[in-house]
This record gives sequence, C-alpha cells and structure tokens, in this order.
Amino acid sequence: MAERIVMRTGEAVVEDEAAWSAAEPEVVIGELDGPVGQAIAGLMGDQSKGHSKVFAILDCDVQVKPVTVMVSKVTVTSNRYTNILMGTVQAAIANGVLDAVRAGDIPEEKANDLGIIVSVWLDPAVLTEEIDHEILFRTHRAAMAKAIGKAMRGEPTIDWLLENQDRITHTFHKLALDGEL
Repeated sequence: MAERIVMRTGEAVVEDEAAWSAAEPEVVIGELDGPVGQAIAGLMGDQSKGHSKVFAILDCDVQVKPVTVMVSKVTVTSNRYTNILMGTVQAAIANGVLDAVRAGDIPEEKANDLGIIVSVWLDPAVLTEEIDHEILFRTHRAAMAKAIGKAMRGEPTIDWLLENQDRITHTFHKLALDGEL
C-alpha cells in the first residue's frame, strides 16, 4: 500500500515567448478522506458568480483522475475568458495531471484516492491579443505537471529556501523597484 498523502502543496511557472502564454498553477494534493477531500466537496457545493469551480476534464464526459478541481484566481467576467479557461486550459490541466501520474509523481494506485485543487490564472492579455491555443495548452499542461511534481517531491526544500533566500527577488517586486510597474 502506498504512503498516505494528507496534504502537499506546489506551484510552478511555465511560459513561452508571449506574455499571455504564462501558466502559474498552485496545487493542493491529498487524500479524498482527509482535508483535501473535504475542501473539494465544499468548493463544488459553493459555486459563486465569477468564481465557478469545475472538474478538470479531457473532454465532455471524461473526467480526469485523480479528481481535480479548478478554481480561477480572478473573477471571471467575460465569455472569452470563460471559453479559454473552460476549454484550452481545462484540457491542459487534465492532461498535466495524467502526465504527472505517467511520470510517477502521483502513484497510479492512488489515482482514485487522491484529490487535487488547482488555482488557475490567465494573463489578462488573452482578452485583447490574438493567442495561439496550442501554445497556451502546452504551457498550462507543462506547468500543471511541474507543480504536481514539485508538490509530491516537497520542492523547494526548506534547506534550499534558506540557502537561497537572499539571492531571490520576486519578479514583480523587482519590476516595481526598477520603476517598470
């Protein structure tokens, strides 16, 4: 029997050349009979306008395992954003979950016992710029698999964080310091 996974967390960033391609999922992973399962049930039963929670699916009628709930990091107010989030990105998230299972980051024998909550963000430029859905799919798929892998491996470790703390400056803080925001 595989080790019990109460709760793991992870995040990742993957982007292509275009700013709108950035994917930055934040994940919580754990057993369905624990706090993550309780949170999933609560999220699915607590729908609110602009913050719908949906299962990650490969296509209509094909839900991914482990069960994965997508939550938007921002209030969704446009049909275009909704269609991108609930189409290209939803499929990418589902594929990223399966990629993590295939890579062994999520034990296959735990696929029915674990749940994942993922906070998803899309660059606002997807509303105003012409986007390439294949690039958007690829970045979100890769970022999801990467975030799950980091969560399951406990990355970054506390030792790495302590060793590198003074060498890392948050990207947007640096932009603000440089007068670019």
